[in-house]
Amino acid sequence: MTSPTPATLPTSQGRSGPSLHHIRRGQGKPLLLIHGLGSSWQTWAPILAGLEAQREVIAVDLPGFGHTPPLPGEVSIATLADALTDFLTRANLLGIDAVGTSMGARLVLELAQRGGVLGAVVSLDPGGFWQGWERGFFYSTVAASIRLIRALQPAMPALTSSPIGRSALFAQFSSHPWDLAPDLTLTEMRSFAASPSTDELLRNLAFGEVQQGIPRGRLEHPLVIGWGRWDRVCLPVQASRAQESFPDARLHWFDHSGHFPHWDMPAQTLRLILDTTA
Repeated sequence: MTSPTPATLPTSQGRSGPSLHHIRRGQGKPLLLIHGLGSSWQTWAPILAGLEAQREVIAVDLPGFGHTPPLPGEVSIATLADALTDFLTRANLLGIDAVGTSMGARLVLELAQRGGVLGAVVSLDPGGFWQGWERGFFYSTVAASIRLIRALQPAMPALTSSPIGRSALFAQFSSHPWDLAPDLTLTEMRSFAASPSTDELLRNLAFGEVQQGIPRGRLEHPLVIGWGRWDRVCLPVQASRAQESFPDARLHWFDHSGHFPHWDMPAQTLRLILDTTA
């Protein structure tokens, strides 16, 4: 992984809210990248170079993840959306195009629903569209994975360096975990174990606020919802519910992807992002 240079260090603390650690690279029209639960800006490594070749990329660590301190109060989609809106306002970036993955994909949908914050949006396998038993399935399986990740931290370098180890650790998240880069997977496992806001946000995602949509005819900017056909976290049946909530959005299927298309199908994900936000 590439470490942040001095030019990509966090901005200073503002009066109206906490700063978000972020990187800012490339040239062209700005593009915001928002990671998923337990992760950090480094989750975007497989497509960063391709994006930076055409866009100015701003990839953030959300509060309580990566190098950004946690929020002082409740951790929820609503409070994270407030923090992101404040960050974009102070950076004069309102209206920026945005891409989110997993929990970050739900977050960009929330900001799109609020209006006036984002431009074009790509939402990759968003959470928040489960019903009935799917809530418990999501919470229990991800919570069990997190407990296992924390317990295995001493062995994590050896596990992530092995295709067999990566297959065991990431079977829920990737359609071909043995092919994932060892440094990417180790960074992800370290981040999951260290993030102080993971547990509270996981409960909120599963059992908290319901994602609101945008009625037909009210969508102001392009919106694409991408879904991996082999997603074992946000099950593919939930994609139709997401599109019902955002009827003017376009649904894009990744035929050979699990929960993270930017890992499993980086070339197609890169092209989808660049085309949608062109």
